[in-house]
Amino acid sequence: MTPRSLEDAIQAAGSAVELARNSQIGPYVYPAVPPEFTNWREEQVAWRETAALFDQSHHMTDLYLEGPDVIRLLSDLGVNTFGNAAVDKAKQFVCCNPDGYVIGDAILFFLDENRVSLVGRPSAHNWVQYHAETGDYDVAVERDERTAVNPTGGRKIYRFQVQGPTALEVLGKATGAALPEIPFFNMGRLTIAGHEVRALHHGMSGAPGLELFGPWEEREDVRGAIVAAGADFGLRQVGSRAYATNTLESGWIPCPLPAVFTGDAMQAYREWLPADWYEATGSLGGSLTSDDIEDYYLTPHELGYGGFVNLDHDFVGREALEEMDVPARRKVTLAWNGDDVARAIRTLFEKGDPAKYIDLPLSNYSTWPNDRVMAGDHAVGVSTFSGYSYNERSMLSLAVVDDDVELGNEVTLVWGEEGGGSAKPVVERHVQAEIRAIVSPCPYGEVARTSYAEGWRTASV
Repeated sequence: MTPRSLEDAIQAAGSAVELARNSQIGPYVYPAVPPEFTNWREEQVAWRETAALFDQSHHMTDLYLEGPDVIRLLSDLGVNTFGNAAVDKAKQFVCCNPDGYVIGDAILFFLDENRVSLVGRPSAHNWVQYHAETGDYDVAVERDERTAVNPTGGRKIYRFQVQGPTALEVLGKATGAALPEIPFFNMGRLTIAGHEVRALHHGMSGAPGLELFGPWEEREDVRGAIVAAGADFGLRQVGSRAYATNTLESGWIPCPLPAVFTGDAMQAYREWLPADWYEATGSLGGSLTSDDIEDYYLTPHELGYGGFVNLDHDFVGREALEEMDVPARRKVTLAWNGDDVARAIRTLFEKGDPAKYIDLPLSNYSTWPNDRVMAGDHAVGVSTFSGYSYNERSMLSLAVVDDDVELGNEVTLVWGEEGGGSAKPVVERHVQAEIRAIVSPCPYGEVARTSYAEGWRTASV
């Protein structure tokens, strides 16, 4: 019998770990954007030295919520405060299960009075939609799925990001007017190619820039005007190969496993979630192996969202977060040892099973990567997202480590899966490799660290 829900899929697989570990899909897809416009190395350099145009129109789900109970619904689910909710503001919305583990996060746009949108990977969206449909809320829900699973073949809106030291000069020329002053995580309006464009002040790599969105049918006019304006300022369009690597420098972990697979309190939700949605089809990969799916759950504090948790309201998971002993672990960047990386890659040219292939610039091979981080014989954390930064000339990964692991310490990351690899088609037969790494700040880039310090405090409230 074909599973109809996540709960059905777990029962059919025997356990949540078996379901996710042997999922037949690979890493999260960034569709419909060319892999490279020039080459991914120079596209990475552009967001650090000139300006980069990211096309974010395809890989994220948009969930629109409208009605008099929108804020009450979000307040009941989000760890954030909603006392300051207002039109033309935004915040990073974070939601947890009753035990205080993160289900997902997304960017929340306050579009109009009683109308908002959630934008990002769909785990937070699904949780919010479930409560909108099953709870006592006067809220209408509309989904605009990411392109990879969108039955319409299109999207409601385009979404571009212009980022980098010359980004504001590019946008100033594209608009032909002085840009409005837009505080961090606030929105304003521009006119580009004769079209009104809404703009969010939201950085991706620490440099100045704006996220732009508007009606889908206007996207090529707006894109063309930005590209033409950027010719004098070193603008490069960023392809799908380089796009996701910007988070390695800015420090946002995009892929925590949704904490929805266990608990009696979550069973009704698992029975509601379709068997072909994100949670039931996503793949778990890496060297961290456990029979207990809860060993892969993360808290807001571990993901760097501790400052987002505001106890001015009741929300799902509040009691658990109040009782949690924090900080037990924290987010860091791991800078991989270049010689060890080269040694792992060199096994491709030797007889016998090689190390797990390290793809460049993004080396993730599953939806939810989880690699063991060791200090000697002791497990001290998990590495969750990895790739190469040409700007830093280093392989980097975003990790969560024990709080007593200090910056500058050397740790070992175990790369590859046990037993030669799982049944995922993207996993070839291989042997595990040990790669030394230096525990480093998060965000890793100095520009991102200094510019985000104040900005993310604003985004959290």
